Amino acid sequence: MLIFTPQALAFIAVPKTGTTAIEQALRPHADIQFTKGQKHISAQRFHRRIRPFLRENYDLEVEAFALLRDPEDQIRSWYKYRQRDALRDTPEYSGQLSFDAYVNAVISDDPPPCAQIGQPYKFLSGRGGRILVDHLFAYERWELLDAFLSERFEQRITFAPRNVSPHAPAELEPQTRARLQQARAADYALHARLLDAGGKLMPRRG
Repeated sequence: MLIFTPQALAFIAVPKTGTTAIEQALRPHADIQFTKGQKHISAQRFHRRIRPFLRENYDLEVEAFALLRDPEDQIRSWYKYRQRDALRDTPEYSGQLSFDAYVNAVISDDPPPCAQIGQPYKFLSGRGGRILVDHLFAYERWELLDAFLSERFEQRITFAPRNVSPHAPAELEPQTRARLQQARAADYALHARLLDAGGKLMPRRG
């Protein structure tokens, strides 16, 4: 998470949505940085703890922004990321599984460590399923985020690829995709709503 006081913005870093590239580009402008284990603070925690702290102590009302990715692609990125050689001898290594087996592990009742990745909808929502960010962008419409940040920072923000997952075969059987869509229905519904809106939503305004 990054907080920018002149722009009254906070970046909520949903895992596997280009967060490293965004942080590398925006870190020089940030007044507050949450790194390492605190990098991926959920929208609910931000809304309940950090937003009130900024309001009460600094009279700062910030808007939060985040990205959302196609659910299958986000899981595929996790799968490839956890095939890194650095993880080979750890429980988080996924290289022993096909992507199809990995997805089945992710949506199982007891996922192994390599398949414990969380859900974007839960990461972004609070009680009652309310989405707690002010600006939600589709990962597939990166140009909208680019335009938004360039306007708020009054300069062009340049992004460079960071933390790119290694290439790996990642096909999915149709029946597994159907199970995934059922198990992650809330993720798919929010992503579809976002694309239907043209790639950007302002959930807290309605």
